[in-house]
Parts: sequence; C-alpha cells; structure tokens
Amino acid sequence: MKNIIGGKPGPATSQARTGSDAQAVRHLTVDESGAGQRLDNFLFRSLKGVPKTHVYRIIRSGEVRVNKGRAQAETRVEEGDLVRLPPMRVSARSTEVAPAAPAREFALLHEDDALLAVDKPCGVAVHGGSGVSFGVIEQLRSARPAARFLELVHRLDKETSGILLVAKKRSALTNLQEQFRERETGKVYLALVVGDWPDNKKVLDASLARYLVAGAADGKAEGERRVRVVAKDHPDAMRAVTLVRVVARTKLGDEALPLSLLAVTIKTGRTHQIRVHLASAGHPIAGDEKYGDFALNRALQKAGLKRMFLHAWRLRFTHPVSGETMKLQAVLPSELATLLDPAILTDIYASA
Repeated sequence: MKNIIGGKPGPATSQARTGSDAQAVRHLTVDESGAGQRLDNFLFRSLKGVPKTHVYRIIRSGEVRVNKGRAQAETRVEEGDLVRLPPMRVSARSTEVAPAAPAREFALLHEDDALLAVDKPCGVAVHGGSGVSFGVIEQLRSARPAARFLELVHRLDKETSGILLVAKKRSALTNLQEQFRERETGKVYLALVVGDWPDNKKVLDASLARYLVAGAADGKAEGERRVRVVAKDHPDAMRAVTLVRVVARTKLGDEALPLSLLAVTIKTGRTHQIRVHLASAGHPIAGDEKYGDFALNRALQKAGLKRMFLHAWRLRFTHPVSGETMKLQAVLPSELATLLDPAILTDIYASA
C-alpha cells in the first residue's frame, strides 16, 4: 500500500471541515510516491489531526475500503488504488502540527545508497502507532532531514532487539519486500526459552490467528491485539512455520532454572510468530510479558533478566541493486550477553 503522503484526491473527495462539522465520505487515489506503503502508514500521513487509535479503529471496522474491498492495517496499497475514507470529525485543535519525533541515529550494521540496516535496541517501537508517538523510522527521518526517502522494509516487536532494514529508495523497498513475501530471505533469531527444549523438535508448523483481548478495567475502549495457535481450518488461520535448533543449555538464578538458547528461523513472518509458537510448545521465551510464564519471569528478573530474550541475530537477503548476497549479523546486546556463560558466546560467534 502507499503512504497517504502520496495520495491524490479522488472524484468524490471533499475538503476537511473543522470544529463540530464532520467530513463527508472521501476517496484518495494512490500515486507513485505512495505505492508500496502499508495502509495504516498511508492513512497516518493523509489524516493529519486524526488520532492513530481512531485510524486503526476505522480500518478494523471495515469503514476504510481499498478498491471497494475491506483491507487490513498491513495491506500494502499500489499506484492507482482507490482508498475510501468514512466521515470523520477533526477538531480545529487537532489539526495543529504535532511535534516532530526527536532525532536519533541507531547503530548501523550496513548502509549504502539503497538501504541501511540498524541494530534496533529493545524498548523502541519501529514506528508510531497505537499508544506510541514515534518509533525508529520517525526518529531516523528527523535525524536525516535531507533524506528524500526512508521506509521500513519489515518490522520487529518493540521488545525485540536486532537487525532492522530501512529502504532509501522506492525501488529498493519494493524489491526487498517482495523477497520477504516470497520467503527468499533468511531470518534467524536467538531466543532463550524456559525448560529443556527437546533436540528432536525442529519444526513448528501451527496456524496462527489474531484476536483482541477484552478492554482493560482502566476504561480503554479497545482491547490489545494478541495471537494464538488455531486449527488449520479456522476461518482466520494463517499458516506459520518456525524452525528451531538448540544452541546451548544453561541455567539462571538461585533456583537454577533450566533454560535453552535456541536459534530460531522463521519461514513465514506472522505477528508474534516466534513468541506464540515457542510458548504453545511449552517453552515460552524468558521475560515475555505477553505469552510467557509470569511467575518464572519474576524469578528471572531477580537473576538479572530485565527484558524479553529475543534478538534478531542474522539476516540474509539479496541486495536490491547489486544482486549480491548480503549476510548481516547483530551481536547480542550487553544486557543479554552478560547472562550467558562466555563459552556459549564464543560458540555462537564462532559459528558466524
């Protein structure tokens, strides 16, 4: 999908009204500059003054249509697509320009004229969204005001550290995203899980489906998005395949909790795929606050684990311009590396 920034008013477009007046139904035609963007990002840039939570709400409710059909937030728009927007109220106050994201550069693993790869730290979202004002991409744009084009190629969870690709050209973005869609890339994560992972359990092939957790008691109107394993014939089932290899076995804390360090390769890129697959197999990721063992997480915190132990470790892809095979690696951040025996770390990086 394309970014709203690249949208042109369609034949039924009306001008925005402020105050108590509501806009009429509008249509935007995606142009070349918006091609390839996610629908949510396209709308964020198009609907200045509309809260991001509301944007997600109208997408989920089906009020936003792409070429007359329902679409998901992650749907990518293409040049010529017609995006229908429902009537919305925009207050005069909300149309004020929001403060720019603070400029920030991140540790670089690679950069050239077509793309850059950053080592994303834990705790930083990749982009602004529900409850998040800004993320890596907004901060990079602020830090590089002269850059004509910067777009995320893929995503990582906020709690996950490691390799994140950003395209610097539209052609590079399209090429790289096609590689991800066609499973032509190699993505390997390091995950520390609770318990002794069985050596013979190497393939996890379980369908996943997204759902909403009921709204919290704090008055939030909408629940949090989660993922669960479902039967293959479930109406919302999405096939997900994860490959697992045991790297090392270790223990942590006074209770000497058995843990397994895994190299996890994903053949599909579903939301929370690794976290849900490992948890459903009875070995949740250490420190995972959504799908983990909460009692054990507390014990692990006392032993020094302050975050989820999931790291985007290696990434292989074909360079979109040169055709060269790129192999990137991000070392474990110090807050995770210090929890492992030095001999384990030596073995990990010796296998590079």
